[in-house]
Amino acid sequence: MPCSLSKILHAGKNHLCALSFQFTAPIVTVLIITALIGSHSFAAEDTNILPAPKKISNHVYAWIGPLPGPSKENKGYRMNLVFVVGANAVAVLDTGYTEAMAREMLAHIGKITDTPVKYAVNTNSQPHRFMGNPVFRRAGAEIIAHRDSAARMAGSGGNFAGAIERILELEEGSVKIPQPPDRIISDKTQLDLGGVSINLKNIGPAHTPAQLIAHIPEDNIVYAGDSLYGERLLTVQPVSNIQSWLDAFEKLKAYGNATFIPGHGHPGPLKDFDFSTRQYLELLFTHMNKMVDEGVDVQDAIDRLDQSRFSKLANFKELAGRNASWAYLEREAAAFE
Repeated sequence: MPCSLSKILHAGKNHLCALSFQFTAPIVTVLIITALIGSHSFAAEDTNILPAPKKISNHVYAWIGPLPGPSKENKGYRMNLVFVVGANAVAVLDTGYTEAMAREMLAHIGKITDTPVKYAVNTNSQPHRFMGNPVFRRAGAEIIAHRDSAARMAGSGGNFAGAIERILELEEGSVKIPQPPDRIISDKTQLDLGGVSINLKNIGPAHTPAQLIAHIPEDNIVYAGDSLYGERLLTVQPVSNIQSWLDAFEKLKAYGNATFIPGHGHPGPLKDFDFSTRQYLELLFTHMNKMVDEGVDVQDAIDRLDQSRFSKLANFKELAGRNASWAYLEREAAAFE
């Protein structure tokens, strides 16, 4: 006996009865099934972005991403993403590069706990920190961001969406700009998840105009986001502030022997990030200040900068020259303030 259409639609393309479906069915039924199978095929391409998250402590889980930049091959997964599980709520710290990635985050969280995701925090305004917001909002989470991050999300959201489409080779217009965050903070706030809390604090401009860190005191964990880089060369952007970024690193010392989860790289004590973050920023800051003071032009200043001791960090060849250029322009602008 041929299967009923309702069984096929309920089971999807993998149900064995779909294989026994007879070509005597009405043509409209065939078209419906073809569309169904096609939709499942499309969804299959939308998965397998993330590995299973790693348990960092009693309440904290993280995806520790690979180090290369976003590409069609890695589907944009190249950053660290975190979630914290309490008795009453889950908080997600950064929502991913695409809605597809965010859906996978939710699926992984659901395998670990049935506690609802009530909060989704954007620790800064880079696209891989907030483009998954719509998925978490639809799941019932409150979206939280710093006011300066929210402003940049709104102002640059279209450019971010277009870049994602180009990098991942997606259809033009397929990546949507997320709506503004639900809660805007200016300095700090606390989230109570039930038996575990998250203290959110802005440590100032760094990689972007604002950087929220998340301290989980019960587990002695600090998710520092893109204020810390491990194992790879950090990225200086037009919106970065090297001087303030160095100050931000100093502020992290207040958390003592906490385990820090960086935006990129593996967790560890703060000293693990001294070379790849503080020392590298100090080199850029000191050298470019000197060059500007001496009136050296930008190309000559870049040529005189010796970054070789950082050359074993991932992404060095791609980023070293660009970092030097933006560092010079930042220090030059500061000299005229």
